[in-house]
Amino acid sequence: MPANSKYLTQSRWQRFGKITAGILGGYFVAQTLHLAVAAYTSHIVVLITSTFSLFIIWAALLICAFLAKNAWKVWGIYIGICILLSVLIYLAPPLHPLPA
Repeated sequence: MPANSKYLTQSRWQRFGKITAGILGGYFVAQTLHLAVAAYTSHIVVLITSTFSLFIIWAALLICAFLAKNAWKVWGIYIGICILLSVLIYLAPPLHPLPA
């Protein structure tokens, strides 16, 4: 059974955008999510847990990138999420203040 032609009409740039958004953008979002959680909770527990959960979140974001119709919207959403999480990391209060 041949593929439906309406799914094969994407330009090369759209395919490239979806692939890079899924692989790189999904990884950056998953990583900044774990760093943001680590900024507000126990660092060690989150970093140990991230070895497994980071891959699961990355795989889900990779699939979500291919479900969208426009790759640039996916990139915009992933970059926006990364910026938001980076701001949360920056604004996080220090958990262990430095000794005076």
